Amino acid sequence: MKKILQYLFEYKTLTRAKAYEVMLNMAKGQYNDAEIASFITVYLMRSVTIDELNGFRDALLELCIKTELGTTDLVDIVGTGGDGKNSFNISTLACFIVAGAGQKVAKHGNYGASTISGASNVMEQLGYRFKQDSSALKKEIDESNICFMHAPLFHPALKVVGPIRKQLGVRTFFNMLGPMVNPANPNYQLVGVYNLEMARIYNYLLQQTGKSFTIIHSLDGYDEISLTSDTKVITKDGESIFSAIELGKKIVMPEAIYGGNTVEESAAIFLKIIKGEGTWSQNAVVLANAAMALNATGKYNNYQSAYQAAVESLESGAALKSFSKLIALQA
Repeated sequence: MKKILQYLFEYKTLTRAKAYEVMLNMAKGQYNDAEIASFITVYLMRSVTIDELNGFRDALLELCIKTELGTTDLVDIVGTGGDGKNSFNISTLACFIVAGAGQKVAKHGNYGASTISGASNVMEQLGYRFKQDSSALKKEIDESNICFMHAPLFHPALKVVGPIRKQLGVRTFFNMLGPMVNPANPNYQLVGVYNLEMARIYNYLLQQTGKSFTIIHSLDGYDEISLTSDTKVITKDGESIFSAIELGKKIVMPEAIYGGNTVEESAAIFLKIIKGEGTWSQNAVVLANAAMALNATGKYNNYQSAYQAAVESLESGAALKSFSKLIALQA
């Protein structure tokens, strides 16, 4: 690692093959914490290249514990995190709205490294038990339309770097990798990113997969549709910018989607919204993200019809039913 670090400190970049090798060695425990922290820090001072990101992803996918859920007609809704906004768990809630609308969801998530409550934090707090057993996950999909995959259980390298990322407390290139290495290999993906450079990189990488994807970025820096400003939306067919009114019927103030100061507060907000007791602003943001995910599957005529399906899922209690079934299966 010392030679690699010296190479990088000279403002050079890794080839795809070398990046792959480094990630494999990281997963195998060949580097100490100080070396890994130094390596991560390089990418806080400069952007990761597409070759480097591809190499890291290649290694994670090779080492990944594969998951067979009986179908790839699945969607994942995930933000990269690292936007520093500390909003509530919008993507995770949107997953249950989507599941309640009848679309199967394979949610891939992790503990928050630079935020108070990541997807794994809130799911664990709500009573979900992390697992890697395909049969148990498939049962969850079959009975509740959704399962949750805690990333470190499926990716050895993520388990190794998790404590280091938490100690650093800042966003790293690992934020970018999570959405690209879902073990269930879903056909559809909604990815939220915190800046336009990352949106460009994701667009390049996801175009290569041939799958349906939608990338979203709120122009004021959120890695989701926040309705606090306009949102850039990128699909394989092109790019568009939509206003908050177009996507969610209203403009939302940042303080209205704050996620609380503890995991417990985040979980309380989650339960309030899933029960249909959220504020107008909270509901609007969750519905917009769920609608964009449903629309990404190509099963709806347009965004508005997907939005109506999301509204029906929440207001009818179907989203809550999906959540309740999933948690009941943990007993």
